[in-house]
Amino acid sequence: MPTSKAVLQAIAVTAELTGAQFSPAAARVFADDLSRYPEHQVLGALNRCRKELRGRVTLQDVIGRLDDGRPGPEEAWAMLPKDESASVVWTDEMCEAWGVALPLIEDGDTVAGRMAFLERYRGLVMQARDSGKSVHWVPSLGHDAHGREAVLLEAVERGRLSAPHVALLLPYRDEPHPRIVALLEAKQKQLTCEAAA
Repeated sequence: MPTSKAVLQAIAVTAELTGAQFSPAAARVFADDLSRYPEHQVLGALNRCRKELRGRVTLQDVIGRLDDGRPGPEEAWAMLPKDESASVVWTDEMCEAWGVALPLIEDGDTVAGRMAFLERYRGLVMQARDSGKSVHWVPSLGHDAHGREAVLLEAVERGRLSAPHVALLLPYRDEPHPRIVALLEAKQKQLTCEAAA
């Protein structure tokens, strides 16, 4: 897909404001490398680069700031379960990075575990973005059945899991959870409006 004028202008402005000088050929390659990502994500990432970088912009700086639905490293770390009773809805990359950190944490070295998680997570996110892999959210249910509710309902509200999927994971009730019912009704209204349009 050809690069839009808006993206080319944003690249030029970002380069200038961060002290980088791109030749026309280098700017084209830079733009071509970003063309695999949705334009709104690229523009948002370039905007963040202009505000956050103190040195020359690189392709990795831009890709690392794409908002593709994956949480940033610190946010991802904060979302992790604190023990086996806690439930979490996490990305494939969070789950895999947690597997690297967990043995260190279980040995009592939380600092090393956190550092290992952050390093592995950043690498996995970069690989996923480079390959064009969409974010994939999955629930990991802890032992505390009643503690699942808030985590799962938040995931539905943020669009990370579907309401019908979460309805099957919530603790048993005589009636469906009212927030799930409301979300399902809203989705049905949206589908009806789209069909009528």
